Amino acid sequence: MNALILPFTYPVMADAALIALIVAIPAALLSCFLVLKGWALMGDGISHAVLPGIVLAYAMGLPLLVGAFAAGMICALASGWLDENSRIKPDTALGVVMAGMFALGLILFTVFPPGVHLDHILFGNILGIGAQDFAQGVPIAAAVTAILILKWRDFALLAFDPVQARVSGLRVGWLHYGMLAMIAASVVAMLSAVGIILAVGLLIAPGAIAFLLTRRLAMMMVLAAVTAILASLLGIWASFWLDSAPAPTIIVILTGMFVLAFLWRQVAPRP
Repeated sequence: MNALILPFTYPVMADAALIALIVAIPAALLSCFLVLKGWALMGDGISHAVLPGIVLAYAMGLPLLVGAFAAGMICALASGWLDENSRIKPDTALGVVMAGMFALGLILFTVFPPGVHLDHILFGNILGIGAQDFAQGVPIAAAVTAILILKWRDFALLAFDPVQARVSGLRVGWLHYGMLAMIAASVVAMLSAVGIILAVGLLIAPGAIAFLLTRRLAMMMVLAAVTAILASLLGIWASFWLDSAPAPTIIVILTGMFVLAFLWRQVAPRP
């Protein structure tokens, strides 16, 4: 029993576990809709595209999270505009915009060094979490979680049948761009915990795992949240004993959970 709780008796590990849980729950709920809509690359694209916003915000004396959110929304809107006004497919448009913005961010990082180590931006600094990180992450996580819980049926209809959603009188545009805004906000909340690159794991894996285990969206959301919570706690715990970085350990555990869910589905296929 001591081995199970020992890592969390250290304040730095307890804070890491707490912030991981805070950002994992909204990311897991969002991942369900990203998987259903085929928007897995959207989370990946926005995660990478926030880098130039972070650097420019630092150069202009603005909060880094403001720049990250603005850059994420620009990426989402630009890829959507290209999709609607050109012959290229959505994943191609997103790939072009994401790669361009990430590369621009790397260039700007050398021109305007933001005073934050690049590794902390890319991979997070979950063991260096402070009061400011909680103050920024908690409101975003709470808002995204509340919106998804209250409006999950509307987002579900949009994901399964956009035409029916429009006919039913739903504000499809608001729901569409609201989802994009919540993705960008969630990425911003995860910056200090898991960083840009690993944020995509929390935005995809929990929903993918839950999708393999159930056909009901409500249960899928519950399973995704539980999966993210377990992976976060196990990742923090295992990183203590393995002397590894917590964020990558969490993602590795999520990947292992996905493999197990996939294998279980092969043995017990859906009726």
